[in-house]
Amino acid sequence: MSCVIMCPVYSEPSGVFNEIYPVWTYSYLVLLFPVFLATDYLRYKPVILLQGLSLIVTWFMLLYAQGLLAIQFLEFFYGIATATEIAYYSYIYSVVDLTMYQKVTSYCRSATLVGFTVGSVLGQILVSVAGWSLFSLNVISLTCVSVAFAVAWFLPMPQKSLFFHHIPSTCQRTNGIKAQNGGFVTNTTAANHLPGWEDPESKMPLNTEEPEPTPERLLVLKVLWDDFLMCYSSRPLLCWSVWWALSTCGYFQVVNYAQGLWETVMPSRDAAIYNGGVEAVSTLLGAVAVFVVGYIKISWSTWGEMMLSLFSLLIAAAVYIMDTVQNIWVCYTSYVVFRIIYMLLITIATFQIAANLSMERYALVFGVNTFIALVLQTLLTLIVVDASGLGLEITTQFLIYAGYFALIAVVFLASGSVSIMKKCRKQEDAESSSRVTTL
Repeated sequence: MSCVIMCPVYSEPSGVFNEIYPVWTYSYLVLLFPVFLATDYLRYKPVILLQGLSLIVTWFMLLYAQGLLAIQFLEFFYGIATATEIAYYSYIYSVVDLTMYQKVTSYCRSATLVGFTVGSVLGQILVSVAGWSLFSLNVISLTCVSVAFAVAWFLPMPQKSLFFHHIPSTCQRTNGIKAQNGGFVTNTTAANHLPGWEDPESKMPLNTEEPEPTPERLLVLKVLWDDFLMCYSSRPLLCWSVWWALSTCGYFQVVNYAQGLWETVMPSRDAAIYNGGVEAVSTLLGAVAVFVVGYIKISWSTWGEMMLSLFSLLIAAAVYIMDTVQNIWVCYTSYVVFRIIYMLLITIATFQIAANLSMERYALVFGVNTFIALVLQTLLTLIVVDASGLGLEITTQFLIYAGYFALIAVVFLASGSVSIMKKCRKQEDAESSSRVTTL
């Protein structure tokens, strides 16, 4: 559901960071895994409709809700909307052929980019040039999500999914299909039946110690766990996944609270602000950087961790400058640099992970990485932002975020240095062995 959401350009009341924004983080975390399973079990479309309905409720409440409790409920519904976003991408892969995955992924990312850019630019123009109110922008946003919700009703209902309505690869064998009773059907005709089909003869008690039938839901969880262990047993994949989770946590925090920092540096009541334009510029330049990275020739297996360290340090510097230099244009510029570097690195991480995975494991790994990022973000929010925790000022929060990215840089610098030394040592040993063999 790719909707043109108008980029909000608004003033933040004091206390909104500590009592309202954290609700979205907590909701997103709690709902992500149940939604992941429900999405597959319900075959995507119902969850897509739930996402559209949640966005409608979110924007309706944004227009008319008043009071702290009402706004907290707004954030909860927005948490539902973001958690159910996984259904949209999963649905697309379920209704197209495997050969079309690359093109479809490109189309979806392009649609999201265009929607975000158009919304940001249009919102900025309507506020700065036409003098529209923020209420009017939110009315347009509500209209857009309502239209998207209506269109979603006409989407075809998939007949299969990755886990609940699909024969897992671990349950397939060369000459047959695994039945629910734990036996295998090697009959050619039987292989055409559904996964739960049983030959009546298979119910005859051949062995009193035969295991109990495994419920389909437990089988799905077992397949998920086995795939999880298989995926993360690869050190390169684990390395990129760790960076993905750590950096995405920090990225969410900076993006979510950036406009609040800008409001502190330059209150909107005192001067014209260009938040929407900055979001549009950072998105477009990030897209250019993502395009260019496809032509970069570098041995990521050797220098990947060192590059992650270097760019994480640059991100830390951008966030630090954004926080300490009390100039709105410096803040804007630092934010643009921050987003460009993150988009560049997350694209490289995506490619490095996906290059060694099937599409099913692709979804699993990115889901797990996002979940870990949300767990870390929840802890960071609870300690730094939430009023029940430290409840720090916005400027102090960003100082901590800068230190957080600097710590990531140090971790990957150490890990990368060890990896390079090991490879150099292996290369020297190989050369020594070849010399001995020659002599």
